Amino acid sequence: MGTISIKYYICFAIILATFTSCRKVINFDLGNETGELVIEANITNIPGQQCVKLSRNVPFTNANTYPAVTGATVSIADDEGNSYLLKADTAGTYVADPLMGAAGHIYTLSVTTDGKTYTAKSTMPQVVKLDSITFRNDVFDSKKGQKMVTVHFQDPPNEHNQYRVVMYVDRQQVKSVFAFDDEFIDGKYADLDLQQNDIDILTGDTVTVELQCIDKPVYTYWFTLAQQQQNNPGGAVAPANPPTNITPTTLGYFSAHTTQTITEVVK
Repeated sequence: MGTISIKYYICFAIILATFTSCRKVINFDLGNETGELVIEANITNIPGQQCVKLSRNVPFTNANTYPAVTGATVSIADDEGNSYLLKADTAGTYVADPLMGAAGHIYTLSVTTDGKTYTAKSTMPQVVKLDSITFRNDVFDSKKGQKMVTVHFQDPPNEHNQYRVVMYVDRQQVKSVFAFDDEFIDGKYADLDLQQNDIDILTGDTVTVELQCIDKPVYTYWFTLAQQQQNNPGGAVAPANPPTNITPTTLGYFSAHTTQTITEVVK
């Protein structure tokens, strides 16, 4: 297999030109609406607690603090007829424990609050193995000491795959969004440089990288959110409405995805 090395300058605002030069840029208005429901829902292939977070958005000009939504009815069902009612945990957080998703299955989220029901479907893709992460000197570091993180994995040939990478440095999540598909790496061994400017990565730091295999609607959500981050540098869910898989349309997403993590100390 050939090896492809791609640099990502995706500081929650910029997707690498290699991946986006042939893509239509999605534009949308950043209004000052408030009070719209925000749903952040995930189910993974890892056994344990699955989590749905509900909140209300605030005006774009306000601090990025979202009021929690309590008293909602939240459930997740699979395509085999199983349904799981989530219980309220901390304010605005609803959990199902224990629960584990499986690749290839379709999951349906249902959220009822204030007399209105929202639903979303997501298909959990097959696992693509995360091989390793490595570090090297960041050539764009003027301080001469910061490190670049590189993710390594084999993309399966002749199938469409979409990925999201989440990175933590000493348990603090990097704000940058890394979302990409395999249009230019199909069937290749990928070495992906994760360029970010949020946190300095230095020798001795502990870095955790999570690779998520996501379906196309969820990929579209994260890809679009990364584009608009330049107008909202502070939070995980922007006040505008990226393309969502939730009906009726509201802010947020429902993601059924596989997940793998690797943790290494920077040397």
